[in-house]
Amino acid sequence: MRNKSFIIVLTLIVSALCLYYLSFSFVAGNIQKDAEAYATDAQGNVDLAKKQTYLDSMSKETVYMGMTYEEVKENELGLGLDLKGGMHVVLEVSPVEIIKSMSGNSKDPAFLKALERAQQLQKNSQERFTTLFAEAYREVEPNGRLSRIFSNTANRGKISYESTNEEVVDVIQGEVDDAIDRSFNILRTRIDRFGVTQPNIQRLKGTGRIQIELPGVDNPERVRNLLQGMANLEFWEVWTPQEFTPYFMQVGQQLDELQRVGKLNIGKAAAPAEAAPAAQDTEQDVLAQAAGTSADSAAIASAAQADTAAAQADSLTTPQTGVLASLFTQMPGGIGANVRDTATINDLFSRPEVHAILPSNMKFLWSVKPIVGDQGQEFVEMYAIKKGRNGKAPLTGEVINDARQDFDQQGRPEISMTMNSTGARKWARLTGDNIGRQVAIVLDNYVYSAPVVQGEISGGSSSISGNFTIEEAQDLANILKAGKMPAPTRIVEEAIVGPSLGQEAINQGLLSTIAGLLIVVVFMIAYYARGGFIADLALLFNVFFIIGVLAQFGAALTLPGIAGIVLTLGMAVDANVLIFERMREEAAKGRSMRDVIDAGYAKAFSSIFDANVTTFLVGFILYFFGSGPVKGFAITLMIGIVTSFFTSVYISRLFIEATFKRAGKLSFSSSLADKMFRNIKFDVMKMRKPAYIISLSIIVLGFVAMAVKGPNLGVDFTGGRSYVVEFDQAIPASDVRSELLDDFQQAGTEVKTFGASNRLKIITSWLADDESTEADDQVKTALEQGLQQYSNLNPQILSSSKVGATMADDIQNTAMIAILLSLVGIFLYVMLRFSKWQFSLGGVVALLHDALMIIAIFAILNLFGISYEMDQVFIAAVLTIIGFSINDTVVIFDRVREYLNDNPRQGIREVVNPALISTFSRTIITSLTLFLVVVILFIFGGEVLRSFSLAMIIGVVAGTYSSLFIATPIVVDTTKEKAKPAPQVQKVR
Repeated sequence: MRNKSFIIVLTLIVSALCLYYLSFSFVAGNIQKDAEAYATDAQGNVDLAKKQTYLDSMSKETVYMGMTYEEVKENELGLGLDLKGGMHVVLEVSPVEIIKSMSGNSKDPAFLKALERAQQLQKNSQERFTTLFAEAYREVEPNGRLSRIFSNTANRGKISYESTNEEVVDVIQGEVDDAIDRSFNILRTRIDRFGVTQPNIQRLKGTGRIQIELPGVDNPERVRNLLQGMANLEFWEVWTPQEFTPYFMQVGQQLDELQRVGKLNIGKAAAPAEAAPAAQDTEQDVLAQAAGTSADSAAIASAAQADTAAAQADSLTTPQTGVLASLFTQMPGGIGANVRDTATINDLFSRPEVHAILPSNMKFLWSVKPIVGDQGQEFVEMYAIKKGRNGKAPLTGEVINDARQDFDQQGRPEISMTMNSTGARKWARLTGDNIGRQVAIVLDNYVYSAPVVQGEISGGSSSISGNFTIEEAQDLANILKAGKMPAPTRIVEEAIVGPSLGQEAINQGLLSTIAGLLIVVVFMIAYYARGGFIADLALLFNVFFIIGVLAQFGAALTLPGIAGIVLTLGMAVDANVLIFERMREEAAKGRSMRDVIDAGYAKAFSSIFDANVTTFLVGFILYFFGSGPVKGFAITLMIGIVTSFFTSVYISRLFIEATFKRAGKLSFSSSLADKMFRNIKFDVMKMRKPAYIISLSIIVLGFVAMAVKGPNLGVDFTGGRSYVVEFDQAIPASDVRSELLDDFQQAGTEVKTFGASNRLKIITSWLADDESTEADDQVKTALEQGLQQYSNLNPQILSSSKVGATMADDIQNTAMIAILLSLVGIFLYVMLRFSKWQFSLGGVVALLHDALMIIAIFAILNLFGISYEMDQVFIAAVLTIIGFSINDTVVIFDRVREYLNDNPRQGIREVVNPALISTFSRTIITSLTLFLVVVILFIFGGEVLRSFSLAMIIGVVAGTYSSLFIATPIVVDTTKEKAKPAPQVQKVR
């Protein structure tokens, strides 16, 4: 074996890395167990608040290899929402509202009609909305000029009356992209402050959508409000320490009294206290006139003055004893607290006893950027904000014309702002009234900066400088600019998974994985004896590498991801089967075991390589076009293909050579293997026409069934809302549907048993086109009203999901694109490898046959009342079968090519049967192994994967059949062979 040392070293390195990254999960898991033990009472009840307090106290504690618990959590193998419970949301930034805002809310009839038409076009198009708007405007007003609508004060300098329609559309698109970026930054800030462990937020490329996953969330309404609320920029006056200290001291006395009489129980959190850091530049932020002011301008607060204010705050406001003393600490600009204690302080200051002491125009806000202390703990400052008239801020973000990242005279990053005329007047008055005092710049109730004003600032131009990095200044400029043009967001896709369903999914996933692994292990040993045992060792390495690599990439393990692992177990066997079958062929020729091993790996390599590349190509397309669960499956599948190739081709050979060297012999056959597939004979060319007829008949019957009953499309493809509801005992699905029809306004409604007999999945298309939160509430209220009839059975909503109509259209389109691209990609790769378009055609027709067979049989089953949804996961199954089927087909094509090369005088018709017969054992063994694995997945994988596993079962059978009786015969039928020359007959003289 060449490069043996390199393979050993690489295996050791990969194994060490996998162990290292998986170790974070074990450490985090142990701390979670400690937290549960800490929060569990004598009766076994877990106090979730107490558990979270323990975990918060550990967040900055060093727990493993010099890393804090927070860092360990970031590196552990995360669990997807379907395993952990939580909320998945896809938000869309509304380009319609942005365009309306840029037009100054124009009432021009052609403009409004074009907007309406663009919204209609968007439902069936992948084009950008701005492109569709321009197209619609041309339809409505062929000679119209967009500049007459958009050349207004808000767009001055960007759009003039002379601007062409193309130039106007470019500016609009730039503003839309900018609004999406700002929305993303705002949402990221909000989510970071929300306190969810391992949140995931990302932009979906090529769309105006943002995908957010929040594990463990149990308050969906709060999340919706958090995500869909507009950015709220405000400028507030701030109480001086001298002004609010008397009230603050009274609050402390009141809380101490409540604690003394037992009405309050506050103690310091578990982590040791740490003093807040010394004064930094963060609290020496300045407001300066942007138009040429110097560093010693009267409008700038000096550092000395800032330090004086800080000293006054320290001496006046920080309590020395009592409840507040246990929670607050001195900060550079006044008072503050450890981040972990802010929730407790918020609760205390929301008590009615505290409200009775504080003035009605006083409220407290926290700073957005924590200051890190010497021991790694984080502290935030508290500001006493002075409310304006009617509780409103004296100045809000609507007055901001522009904001951008800039540099001050010392070269430090700052943010420059310009205001409109109204804002400039209010800003001059606000700064003039607060000379020598702080003005707080607040976004979404967090203080970004609270500089001291030294002079009135006129003209509406100002800057914010402080302890910013360039990136922070850019982000803050984007956030400030959000006040200029609102960019509303709407939820176009949503899924909520309850923790009980998550735990059930974990159990089902583990069971299906163990069962699938066990059946593969037993079969390989039974069929290949010692060789099968070695293949099983390589298989265990494969599973270990998959999970380890997932952890290294920071990917989350999902239920479809577990399905990908289970599927990889079946597909990974294929490479070992190819190698072992080759070895058996070579051994039958009487060659030495050394030569058998070398020839087996050498001759199987090209087939294994081609099969893995084609399957990886399908996985990549799945990842690129999929979303949510499909992405999780695709990631696991791609990783599994790479690790399977490495473990089957290289690690298994290390074990085989070591075993042979030690024992001097090696067995690749058993009595089972010797008895199976002996004397197999068939003529594929004679069977091809009946095969064509059978396949065509099933596909036609399936499409007739769809025409009669309609395809059973999931919410992913139709749009709508679905709920999983559990009752105390079994209940007929038809009865529940009858009760709900009136509540859902007779709209399309489906109710079916979901997993257990007492669990139903309820799907409705009512208000599917309305993606608003109000519509969500309306549908849920209607559901709850309909379930009132069964209140004695205690109905509980375990999970819910929503897919908007536009999102559903996009999912349909991307699913079709993914399938077509897979077929095109495979066609090109096969033609590249086999140099004949006939092989490509045969392979792609067989793949199309497999996809249509799955769809047709699903439709036929639906006709007979066996109903399984066609959704995104179903499409993942179809694409996976395409990968599996081409894998099998490529192996057969490779053997046909080999026979043609070894027998140049023979044509393809003469070699096709021997080639198919020689690979028949490999085809059946691989298919049988995968078939058994997906049957296990169908039985134990849970209801979520039922549609996926059934599609896989059908696909494995169809794929095996098409590789034998569709793909190769088509290659033969489309190949014109050269006429063989007539034999020369010599005359005898």
